[in-house]
Amino acid sequence: MAKIASVEVLQVNLKPKVKRTDAVQSFELQETPMVRITDTDGVTGLGYSYTIGTGGSSVCKLLDDHLVPVLLGQEAEDIDGLWRRLFYRVHALTVGPVCSLALAAIDTALWDLRARRAKLPLHRVAGGAKDSIPLYSTEGGWLHMDEAELIDEAVKAKELGFGGGKLKVGRDHVSEDVRRISIVRDRVGPEWEIMTDANQGFTVEEAIRRARQFEALDIAWFEEPIHADDIGAHRRLAASTSVPIAVGESMYSLSQFKDYLASGACSIVQTDVARIGGITPWLKVAHLAEAFNVPVCPHFLMELHLGLCCAVPNSRWLEYIPQLDLVTHSSIEISAGRAYPSDAPGLGIDWDLEALERHVVHRARHG
Repeated sequence: MAKIASVEVLQVNLKPKVKRTDAVQSFELQETPMVRITDTDGVTGLGYSYTIGTGGSSVCKLLDDHLVPVLLGQEAEDIDGLWRRLFYRVHALTVGPVCSLALAAIDTALWDLRARRAKLPLHRVAGGAKDSIPLYSTEGGWLHMDEAELIDEAVKAKELGFGGGKLKVGRDHVSEDVRRISIVRDRVGPEWEIMTDANQGFTVEEAIRRARQFEALDIAWFEEPIHADDIGAHRRLAASTSVPIAVGESMYSLSQFKDYLASGACSIVQTDVARIGGITPWLKVAHLAEAFNVPVCPHFLMELHLGLCCAVPNSRWLEYIPQLDLVTHSSIEISAGRAYPSDAPGLGIDWDLEALERHVVHRARHG
C-alpha cells in the first residue's frame, strides 16, 4: 500500500446552464470544493462535493485548516478508518452540511485513488451490481416554468427516452400544483413517471392535503414534502396516503436514514453522496435501505451517482441534471433512456483539467 504524500484543495465555481428554482430557493452557483490526493507511488485521486451558491469557501477553509493536514502520511487505502478519524476530528461540528461536504470531497478522492490503483471503475470496486440505470429528468420541471414550458420539456424528455420527469410543486394553492401535474400527465400518458418535489415547503397538514389530491394523478413519488428533521410528520404523511414518500437529500447521517426507515416514514431513499459525507457512508445507507426493501434514487450529482447506482442492487432511478459539462471532455453515456457507467479506472468522470483550471477561485497545497 502507498501513503498519502500530498493533497491539493480547490474551489471551482460553475454557473448553472439553466435557471433552477423550487419552492424555497434558487440554484445560484455551483461552488465545487475539490480535493486532489497523490500517494507515494504518484497515483492521484480527484474528488469533489458542491454547494448551490453559498458556503463553498467555508468548506474549503475546514479542509485546509482541520481535515487535510490529518491525511498526510496516512495509508490511502484505509478509507473507512480515515473517514471515521476525520469525522471525530471535527465531531463538535457534526452532523451538518459543511462537515459532510468537506468529508465528501476527501472521501470521493480516496475512492477515485483506490479505483485507479486497482485499474477498475467505481461501479465495480464498490459492488458491481448492474451495468446501467434508467434516467428521469429534472431540468424541465422548475417552479418558475409556465404550463406550456412544462409540456414542451416533458414531451422532449419522453422523446429522448427518459422514463420520467420531475415537477416542482409548492405553488400558492393546491389547485395550481394539480393543474400543472395534470396537463403534463395528459400529454405524456399514464406509463410515463411523474415525480414531484416540494423541497420541504409544506406543513404536515398541507402535505397530507396535497398528497391526497396527487393520488389520482398516479405520481411516482412526493419528495421532501416537509422539513427533513420531522420524522413524526413524515410518518403521519406516509400513513395517510398511497403516494410514495421520498426523502434524503437534506439528511446528513446514517442514523437519520435508519430512523426514517425503521419508523416507516419513507418509501424511497434519495441519499446525496456529497451531503452524506462521501461514498463510504453513501454505500452504508444504500445497503441499509436494501435491508428494508427500499429503493435508492439519489439526489443530483449525476456523474458521480451513476457509478454508485450501478454498484448496488436496489437503485431504481438516476436523476438527470447535467452538472459538469463545463469541465469534462465528454458527458455520461446514455442510450434508450438508460445511463451506462464508464469502464475507465476511477470515478468515471472524464475531467478536462485545462477547463477546470479556468474556473478555480481557491487553491491550497499541502505536503
